[in-house]
Amino acid sequence: MQKSTQPCRHLADALLKASSLGLTLEGVHVHSHGERGPGRVLKVSLAVTLAYIVLLVVAGMRAHSLALLSEAGHNLSDFLALLLSLVAVYLQSRPPSATKTYGYHRAGVLVALVNAVSLVAVSSLVFYEAFRRIQHPEQVRAGIMVAVAAAGVVINGVIALLLYRSGGDINIRSALLHEVGDTISTAAVIAGGWAIMSTGHYWIDSALSFGIGALILWSGFGIVRETLNILLEGTPRGVKLELVETAMRSIDGVNDVHDLHCWSIGSETRALSCHISIADIPPSVSERILRDVKECLHRDFRIDHTTIQFEHAVCEVAHGCVIPVGESEQEHHQQGR
Repeated sequence: MQKSTQPCRHLADALLKASSLGLTLEGVHVHSHGERGPGRVLKVSLAVTLAYIVLLVVAGMRAHSLALLSEAGHNLSDFLALLLSLVAVYLQSRPPSATKTYGYHRAGVLVALVNAVSLVAVSSLVFYEAFRRIQHPEQVRAGIMVAVAAAGVVINGVIALLLYRSGGDINIRSALLHEVGDTISTAAVIAGGWAIMSTGHYWIDSALSFGIGALILWSGFGIVRETLNILLEGTPRGVKLELVETAMRSIDGVNDVHDLHCWSIGSETRALSCHISIADIPPSVSERILRDVKECLHRDFRIDHTTIQFEHAVCEVAHGCVIPVGESEQEHHQQGR
């Protein structure tokens, strides 16, 4: 067993060196088309993941292990996730245009949604095959299971670490979640292999497959929920609108805040629009209020893209939009009552 872990250590060292080289070069020269830190890490991860998938398929067939073949399917979804994430990194690096004024920030969100749906499909296949194996158990070579799974723990763990260091974009996080799930599930395969060798019960292999399928399904639904919230322009994860409104109202010069909306343009780009009521003061004075509001939103809520409209007259609300009403018109309404 010790001999089998030595190549894993060398592979881990190679991965870390390749990543650090890529991140060092990032500080010297920035390439276009997504050739940044995350792009370099994704390319290294893709190559290693593909090699490990081949190893899992070959070992799974030789050992007659459904758990290893399930891991191959899990890692195949990881490979697709990493590939789609690399495409998204390229798309998100493209500048805005006359037809795409926000750029391509949501390309990464769409990719994350595709990744999550693919995870749900993979889990369904794993459940089906595991149920069939429970009814008709097959002899499993547990020694091969343990050796290959040990290599997988190291490989997936290192890739997850590299992705974690690359940033918190939801697209990268979806790929990271794949890898973390793989690390946990391959560790479970090691425990299952030891249990099979100790007891001789081959149904443990199918039971592990059910657990891996449940893990895949859980991770997929989490990303689906978050991506749909972004695409439906819901309030960003971790932001409470009432706290945003309270913080804005506390700024000196702000009399009222209404028609407040907050959403995500991309996974890490938050936007806000609102109407703020202030006193009838010169624009040069209101500029200080606007500056304070923007600074508050950036500091406390990481909201940088804002559209703020100042008002200094009585307003009426119609169809969700605030319409200023002049003082003379207001007096006319009061006299007509």
